[in-house]
Amino acid sequence: MFQLNCLNPISKVGLDNLTADYQLTEDVNAADGILVRSASMHEMELPKNLLAVARAGAGVNNIPLDKCAEQGIVVFNTPGANANGVKELVLAGMLLAARDVVGGIEWVKSAKDDENIAKTAEKEKKNFAGTEIQGKKLGVIGLGAIGVKVANAAIGLGMDVYGYDPYLSVNAAWNLSRSVKHVFNVEDIYAECDYITVHVPLLDSTKGMINKEAIDKMKDGVVILNFARDLLANETDVLAALESGKVARYVSDFPNPTTAGKKGCIVIPHLGASTEESEDNCAVMAVDELKDYLENGNIKNSVNYPACDMGVCTKAGRVAIFHKNIANMITKFTAVFGDKGINISDMTNKSRGEVAYTMLDIETAAPEDAVAALEAIDGVFRVRIVK
Repeated sequence: MFQLNCLNPISKVGLDNLTADYQLTEDVNAADGILVRSASMHEMELPKNLLAVARAGAGVNNIPLDKCAEQGIVVFNTPGANANGVKELVLAGMLLAARDVVGGIEWVKSAKDDENIAKTAEKEKKNFAGTEIQGKKLGVIGLGAIGVKVANAAIGLGMDVYGYDPYLSVNAAWNLSRSVKHVFNVEDIYAECDYITVHVPLLDSTKGMINKEAIDKMKDGVVILNFARDLLANETDVLAALESGKVARYVSDFPNPTTAGKKGCIVIPHLGASTEESEDNCAVMAVDELKDYLENGNIKNSVNYPACDMGVCTKAGRVAIFHKNIANMITKFTAVFGDKGINISDMTNKSRGEVAYTMLDIETAAPEDAVAALEAIDGVFRVRIVK
């Protein structure tokens, strides 16, 4: 039986997918798998028996990925599960930036005691007038699960959409509307677009990408939307651009002291994926990923190990090996089983950067001395008997 610990509340819809082979435990040190949303794991001492962590969401900044990789702990996320919820809020953000709906609502609240409020409103509404988004140019930086949905929805709203992603996946390309103009230089988006929305992961290469240099290349009066990560923007530079009028509005889903309450900033309290549907979808995907890995050794949507799928094991044994991505490892693995007279019926090896993952189906259960021999090979992080 597998023990699972939930570091955060996880939707019952996902947990209901667990079978009798799983048991929830409050003791994280007893857990074979961890389900997490926002809880930080960086200061945790990872249990030696921990096999996997599944993040019910896309971002994994709260999980020590390298530390997990070195201990043979697979970290999963749930890309696309919350994409529709974020997409809808991005569209709302564009509308709030185009028309001062919030300002208008606040005015109505302040004038609630005016007996002639309807007549007064006709005079005051010009202060909250705005523009329509139909016909405007939208630049989408990052065409992953969310970016594609935003781009396609904006086409449906009559916008002229430009998309930029140097790493556009085949799956994303299939799902992207043919009406989206795929550009190969992000500076084309800066120069052309009235609205710019960012949907890229936070990496060393993307941190602070929306900065003074980038903003200087944008159209006057541009609206910038950030529903990915606050650190993608140098928000001090953004505030300066708002003050000068270069940027008309900055819409962010990440409240912090830099932007909260500042002129020109529309800051939302991190509501992007906070819908019942998104939380349910993330929980279901996270649980399914954990189950397939724990039961079969298969890896899908991992952020620290390569994808690998050998289906359900029909042989007597299956062994999974986590190791460095260096030469001659496969030869050493097969030699261990050859020396024991154990036939390997199927095998796969995948790599991701400096780490690799090998699964072997064998004709007999792996004996303890074979496991010990595998663990003793230089460069092996972990050996797991799946079956």
